[in-house]
Amino acid sequence: MTSPRSGPLLVAVLLASLVAGVSAEDWPQILGPTRDGVYRGTTRLAASFPENGPPTVWTKKVGEGFAGPAVAAGRVFLFHRIGRDEIVEALDAETGATIWLHRSPTAYRDDFGFDEGPRAVPVIAGGRVHTYGAEGVLTALDQATGKVIWSVDVMERFDVPKGYFGAAGSPLVEGSRIILNAGGQAGDTGIIALSAATGTVLWTATTHEASYSSPAIATIGGARTAVFLTREGVVGLDSASGRVRFQQRWRARFAASVNAATPLVIGNLIFVSASYETGAAAYRVTGDTLAPLWSSDDALSNHYATSVYRDGTLYGFHGRQEFGQSFRAVDLETGTVRWSAERFGAGTVMLVGDRLLIVTEGGDLVLAPASPKAFTPSVRRTLLPATVRAYPALADGILYVRNEGTLTAFDLR
Repeated sequence: MTSPRSGPLLVAVLLASLVAGVSAEDWPQILGPTRDGVYRGTTRLAASFPENGPPTVWTKKVGEGFAGPAVAAGRVFLFHRIGRDEIVEALDAETGATIWLHRSPTAYRDDFGFDEGPRAVPVIAGGRVHTYGAEGVLTALDQATGKVIWSVDVMERFDVPKGYFGAAGSPLVEGSRIILNAGGQAGDTGIIALSAATGTVLWTATTHEASYSSPAIATIGGARTAVFLTREGVVGLDSASGRVRFQQRWRARFAASVNAATPLVIGNLIFVSASYETGAAAYRVTGDTLAPLWSSDDALSNHYATSVYRDGTLYGFHGRQEFGQSFRAVDLETGTVRWSAERFGAGTVMLVGDRLLIVTEGGDLVLAPASPKAFTPSVRRTLLPATVRAYPALADGILYVRNEGTLTAFDLR
């Protein structure tokens, strides 16, 4: 049996095929190369910064959207909306200059008056830039030129309802397949796999509605397994065939709720979390069976930001974003709260070596040791004005942070 402590290293090795041709310094998709919020680059970050914050490398005005940037091969890929167009832009990582730009029309309207730009972080893999727009259009662009390779209107083809906030889960590229929680109502098309090269359908599975969570991928029990937190709950599928290995209903009791955090796979343990009186749960996978370790709404309920893991401990945000979240350390195997920084506020968290890198919704950078003993921040500096909702990216020691009007690169080396 794999120990949880060996999980991150195992995942890093087994995910090599996912990011073939991508440097360890890059951040080619949501939550980084291994989709767990861990930066494994060799570039060291500074221990402290001036009072006015880390140096700004460049800044660029951007349009609407919650999609964070992706970084690969010296380029930053930005997905945003200006006017009636969803725009994919390739920028020079050193200067922020536009290398190429692709426009596609959109008529997306948010029913609640929120931002109407794209939500899903682009995925850079196999020489392609894969994007999933707010209206459910999945597109593959040539990474070098921005030329369209293929495009599929997932919502139209698979009869997908709009949902509360449009399409938001970033797709998963695993080898030759791109796997997505589509939420289709046309047969068993809740989760679909398409050819990453051509966009043709390879398999479909489940009747689960789409959530706003992005899937994870890991080898569990010797089998490559895509792990989803759908609208209905936890699902693990054989990534090659689409066979459902395990599933567990796990969702809020009322409809107006959000599943947004990505599942964490640590050895043969799976951690999932959501808000709306759902909370968190840890499961052990044995064969094709999920066995619960613990479940609690009082431990670590992630509203939209995924937690990170190090040496037996989870670190993340607890509570509803609008109510003032706390930031916590929680034991993975028991759900015991080790410490809690109350009224901390919302944000996102990465793990960089033995340090937590937090970007708050208010635009602050916070660095602290990843310790289960206490929360003792060593750095707190303002980066940008509020509001910062998009996931940042960290590549080659440069932190790329997007707020409502700009994308800015900060030198943390």
